[in-house]
Amino acid sequence: MDYIFIDIRNGIEKVGIVEDDRLVEFYMDFESDNKLVGNIYRGRIVNVLPGMEAAFVDIGEGRNAYLYVKNALPKGVKYNRNEMRINDVIKNGQEIIVQVIKESTENKGPKVTTHITLTGRYIVLTPFSNKISISKKILDLEEIERLKEIGNRIQIEDIGMIFRTRSEGVAEELIFDEYNRLIEIYKRIERERNFLPCPKLIYREMDLSNKLIRDSFGERIEKVLVNNKDKYNSILDFSDMISPYLKDRLVYDKDFDIRYEQNIMKGIKSALDRRVCLKSGGYIVIDETEALTAIDVNTGKYTGNNNLEDTVVTTNLEACEEIARQIRLRDISGIIIIDFIDMKNDKDVMLVMNKLDEYLKLDRNRANIIGITKLGLVELTRKKIRNSLGKNFYKDCPYCSGKGKILESFIDKTYNF
Repeated sequence: MDYIFIDIRNGIEKVGIVEDDRLVEFYMDFESDNKLVGNIYRGRIVNVLPGMEAAFVDIGEGRNAYLYVKNALPKGVKYNRNEMRINDVIKNGQEIIVQVIKESTENKGPKVTTHITLTGRYIVLTPFSNKISISKKILDLEEIERLKEIGNRIQIEDIGMIFRTRSEGVAEELIFDEYNRLIEIYKRIERERNFLPCPKLIYREMDLSNKLIRDSFGERIEKVLVNNKDKYNSILDFSDMISPYLKDRLVYDKDFDIRYEQNIMKGIKSALDRRVCLKSGGYIVIDETEALTAIDVNTGKYTGNNNLEDTVVTTNLEACEEIARQIRLRDISGIIIIDFIDMKNDKDVMLVMNKLDEYLKLDRNRANIIGITKLGLVELTRKKIRNSLGKNFYKDCPYCSGKGKILESFIDKTYNF
C-alpha cells in the first residue's frame, strides 16, 4: 500500500511517504524550528564582501543570510565571472527582495537569491526568466511539445515557467489557472518592494505536510492519513488546488500513532543505523561527513549459488535499490561516493549503473550520477534543501566530539591530552 501520513503530537509534526509498505521519505518539523526555505523577505544589505563576491543580508531571522553575486543579478543579465563584481550589482544599505533557497547550518546562515520562484503543483513560476522549460523526467516527445505550446499560449508579461513532472497529461485549463494564481502571488510580492518596515517577511512557503501532499499526491497514493483535526481541515481547505480525488482519500484518525506502525518504525531505525542489511545477507555501510557521504557495499553472509562474479553482481544490484531508498529516506545531499564491490565485466558495471539510475529516478529531489572515478567509485550529487534526517536525532558525543572513537586512557595520561 502507498500512503502519506501526518502524525502531530507534542509540538512535533512527523510526515512521511510509504510505498509498497516500506518507508521511503520521512521528515520532522518542530514548532520551535523556524523553517525558512521558500520564504520571501524584504531585506537590507548589511555587508558587501568583494573578496568573496557575495554579501550578507539582514532578513530579520537572527543570523544574516548569504547572497552570492550570481543570485543577485538583474533579469536578463548573464553572469561573467571575469567581468561581474558584487559591488556593481548591490550596495551596502540597499533594500532588496530575496528568497531563501537553503536552510542555515551550525556554521552558516541561510542562502538567499533575488531570483524569486513560486512553486505550484504543475508548474514553477520563474519571473526572472522568460524561458519555458520542461522537467527532464518527462520523456514523451509529443507531451513535451504539447506542454511547450501550452506555455507559449498562456505566458504573459515575459514571465517564464518550468513544467513539473506532475504536469504530464494535465489539461491546459488547470495549468492556466495555476499560472494565473502564481502570477497574482508574485504581483502581491512586488507591491511590497517599497513598503516599510524592513526587514520583513512578505511571503511564507507552505508548511511541510501541505508541501509534501502538493508534490507527492497522485494516483498511486491510496490515502492521506492525519491524526490532527486542525491539520485535517487545513488540507481540506486547499484540496481543490491539488486534486479532485484528495478529499475522498483524506482520512482523519485521531488514534494514529507512528510508534505503533511496525513498517514505519523499522524504516526510521534503518535510516539511523550506520549499517543497513540487504535481504540476501549482504549489507551497506553509510558514513555521513561534513564534506561528503560515503557508502560501502559488502557481500556479508551472502555466498551466492554459482560463482564469485554472480555473487558480486547480485549483491550490487540489490544494493542499488537500498542505496537509492536510503538517500531519499535520510535526505542525504551534496557529494555522495558509492564503493560497489569490484566487477570485472563492463556489461555488469553498466547493468548496475543503469539499475542505480532507475531507482534514483523515483526520488523527487533526483540525484545526478557524475560517473565512475579511476578508482572505481561511483560519484553522484544531490541538491541540498534541508539538513539530513540524522540532524534531528543525533548530537555529537561529549566524550569523542563526534569522532566516533575515544582516545585510549594510557595515551591520554602519557601525553597529557
